[in-house]
Amino acid sequence: MSYLEYRVTTVPSGFSKILHMNWAIVFLVTAIAVVSCVMLYSVGGSFSKWADPQLKRFGVTFLMMFVMAMIPIWFWRNMSFLAYGIALLLIILVSLMGSMGMGAQRWIDLGFMKLQPSELAKLGIVMALAAYYDMLPAQKVSRPVWVALPLLLIALPVGLVLKQPDLGTAILIMLSGGTVMFLAGVHWAYFATVLATGTGTVLAVFKSRDTAWQLLKDYQYKRIDTFLDPSSDPLGAGYHITQSKIALGSGGVSGRGLTQGTQSQLNFLPEKHTDFIFTTLAEELGFVGGISLLVIYVLILVFCLISAIEAKDKYSSLLISGIAMTFFLFFAVNMSMVMGLMPVVGVPLPLVSWGGSSMLVLMAGFGLIQSAHVHRPRAKK
Repeated sequence: MSYLEYRVTTVPSGFSKILHMNWAIVFLVTAIAVVSCVMLYSVGGSFSKWADPQLKRFGVTFLMMFVMAMIPIWFWRNMSFLAYGIALLLIILVSLMGSMGMGAQRWIDLGFMKLQPSELAKLGIVMALAAYYDMLPAQKVSRPVWVALPLLLIALPVGLVLKQPDLGTAILIMLSGGTVMFLAGVHWAYFATVLATGTGTVLAVFKSRDTAWQLLKDYQYKRIDTFLDPSSDPLGAGYHITQSKIALGSGGVSGRGLTQGTQSQLNFLPEKHTDFIFTTLAEELGFVGGISLLVIYVLILVFCLISAIEAKDKYSSLLISGIAMTFFLFFAVNMSMVMGLMPVVGVPLPLVSWGGSSMLVLMAGFGLIQSAHVHRPRAKK
């Protein structure tokens, strides 16, 4: 934006900031929160078990989103590397004094909630890379030395999260960071190299089976077999996905009815209030309920991308696009996982699954999007 263009633009101030928020996103996010409370009430058997705490979390994070939206986007740009550093420090802290859960050390007990720092890294990496490419001249974006630093920024949290272990979160951090790099204009050859290397590694893993240079352990190949054919071990490693598919199929078009799902209500479905809550929804509300939720998710993506296109500065555009991609990965991976299209990697359904850390990060992300949307320059009237 030139100086002349800037002189005939303005940004909202005071109460007018609220009026300039992207209200479509606000309403859609609220609609998802309502869906979450309804489904948690259904699987919990009462409102107080899961739905009430989830509603309180949403209320607090909803207010946080508004507060963040009122703060100028330049402040968040200046805080980007600090946010990344804090997230990285907390992940390291988890390895030293984190609490255990489900066989992994991923949480820090704050008393009033258990914080999962790896969730914060999803937002921190997007903020840091958006600020990095906002400072970097366009002619340097694809030079190897300037590509190495963002790769290091991505590799640090990914490596630490993999040690917890948390494959799903590590994949999301890597893909979110890669998206920002791609949108910033990094040459496609780098991504082609990564893709080719990944494909070659997968082929080598399969080719090495039952050879002297076998790359994985036998039990790891067994896990791959179970993913490709869950029926080969329906009562063992394939139990979760088998029950999930049964629940998805039994829902039909309109579902069995709220609180009437046999797989979820009789506890055949594992993690019915967290990772597999979409399966519960599909069983009780059917195809209609599942596709309705998907439409809400897609609409949020559309409004986010429109806001990214309308942004007047590179940081805001990359930030919004990166957060939108992170949001997309959340629901795309979760839905693919419960349908058996991907391995079960423990990714929650955004704003629907029970849990505080993912909701905190997503609502903070929407707060940043709103800040960029509210404070973008507009033509003076």
